[in-house]
Amino acid sequence: MTDPFLWTPWRMPYLRGEDRAQYDGCVFCIKGAGGQAEADAREYVVARSTHVYAALNMYPYNNGHLLIIPYAHVPSLENLPAEVLTDLMLTTNKALAALRAVYNPHAFNIGANIGASAGAGIPDHFHVHIVPRWEADTNYLTVISGTRVIPEMLSDTYARLRAAWPGD
Repeated sequence: MTDPFLWTPWRMPYLRGEDRAQYDGCVFCIKGAGGQAEADAREYVVARSTHVYAALNMYPYNNGHLLIIPYAHVPSLENLPAEVLTDLMLTTNKALAALRAVYNPHAFNIGANIGASAGAGIPDHFHVHIVPRWEADTNYLTVISGTRVIPEMLSDTYARLRAAWPGD
C-alpha cells in the first residue's frame, strides 16, 4: 500500500511565517519598483517591460501560474491607457510563448478578478492571471480537499521561465 500522506516539508517555513515577505504598502507596487536582479529573483519577477511586468504567483493555482501586472496602481482594466493595454497584451503573448516552450501545456486560462467580490486577492491593483493547463491535470485533491499539487519549486519555475522569455 502506498503512503496515504502528502508530504510538503518545504511549506513549514511558510506556515511558521518565516518566509513571508513583509510589505509596507501594495505588494504589486513594491515589486514593480524593484528592478534589481537580486530583488527580481527574490520576488519572482520573470520579466519587465515599459508599462507592465510578469511575476510568478506566489500561491499558484497550477505550475507556471504567471501574473501580468501594470506598474500603474489602478483597480480595473478600464483605468489603463491604450499604451499600457497594448503592453499588457504583448507581454501576455510573451508569457504564453515562454510557458509553451518550458512546459508545453495543452491549454491556458487567462483572466482577471476585478474587485474583491470577484475573488481578487489584491483588489486595488489590477492584474492578469495566466494559468497553464494540462488534460491529465484534473485530480481529486483539488475537488475533494481543496489541495493543490504543484510539482516544481517556485525558484525552479522562475529560472526556467527567465531563460525561455522571448526578447524584443
